[in-house]
Amino acid sequence: MKVLAVNWRDIKNPEAGGAEVHLHEILSRLAGWGHEATQLSAAWPGCEKEETIDGIRVIRHGRWYDANFSLPLFARRLLRHRTYDVVLEDINKLPFFMPLVTSIPVVPVIPHLFGATAFREANAAVASYVVAMEKLIPAIFRKNRFMVISPSTKEDLIARGVDSNRIDVVLCGLDHDRYRNLGLERFAEPTIVHLGRLRRYKSVEVAIGAMSKIRERFPAARLAIIGDGPHKRALEAHARRLGLSESVRFLGFLRGDELVEYLNRAHLLVNPSPKEGWGLTVVEANACGLPVVASDRPGLRDSVREGETGFLVPYGDEAAFAARALSILENGELWRRLSAGALERVKELTWERCARETLSMLEGVVGK
Repeated sequence: MKVLAVNWRDIKNPEAGGAEVHLHEILSRLAGWGHEATQLSAAWPGCEKEETIDGIRVIRHGRWYDANFSLPLFARRLLRHRTYDVVLEDINKLPFFMPLVTSIPVVPVIPHLFGATAFREANAAVASYVVAMEKLIPAIFRKNRFMVISPSTKEDLIARGVDSNRIDVVLCGLDHDRYRNLGLERFAEPTIVHLGRLRRYKSVEVAIGAMSKIRERFPAARLAIIGDGPHKRALEAHARRLGLSESVRFLGFLRGDELVEYLNRAHLLVNPSPKEGWGLTVVEANACGLPVVASDRPGLRDSVREGETGFLVPYGDEAAFAARALSILENGELWRRLSAGALERVKELTWERCARETLSMLEGVVGK
């Protein structure tokens, strides 16, 4: 099978995140099984225009700000000279609307759609543009099969008018060689972690606000914010205003073994986001034995198993986040049960399974 994938970024892009990991893990396995995988993505200053990464031919064109226009046009030129069996269109920023440029079967891959959440991150003009483009998805992809990474995203598409019979849910995998329980001793002081890009819509300030109440019970408790992003300075200022500069620590990006070791020594992960496609950081923490407290919102409802791997609380409710965090930190038996449940749950989340299910779906699409 010859597969052409179109995504905003590739795995080497400095801004690559969970969506890029997801697509790369699938394509690299397809290539390893003898299929041909080509990926088109936006370029960035200093990058190579073309290279092969883990068996995937990666071609870069355009820039991040025009990718939803430049990549489809480039793909159309490429398709004049090369034949492919199927196109994977990864919609994790704006759609490329590939059915408008090719008659080859197109499978849109959707982590999640922004909807009104876009207004939490971008100005009104940009957010309105994103929402308008998303509203066109049901019409332009009216004959296509969709692949989504969570039941929540499937429900979102159904609510937008997409036939449920055209939506396949394929759960993400997890790098078990990296994220694993090392059996390390946990930090002496209660340590809560937030892991991910620091963007305004992620609502990290809710986790910071909850620390005021947590410290009333555990004065030595700390919140470690791992990751970086454009909202970092605002979050640092917020912590200072609350008098939490000493207990809220911004660690930046931690890579590889350093990140896994920290997760293995912490006690709890929090994710106060209003919406996720799946919540990859949740299961990465689970694989290190960490229970999770997260917003009861799309995506996170799928990655967190209530009362088994952690708890869900109302979005934006600092008191609820603090109360649930304290209930876990104060009860050693509950913490051990949730930790064991987290380790058991992640066993089913492998990239091998994810890629096999994706391949099966693509074979069905191409066969038809």
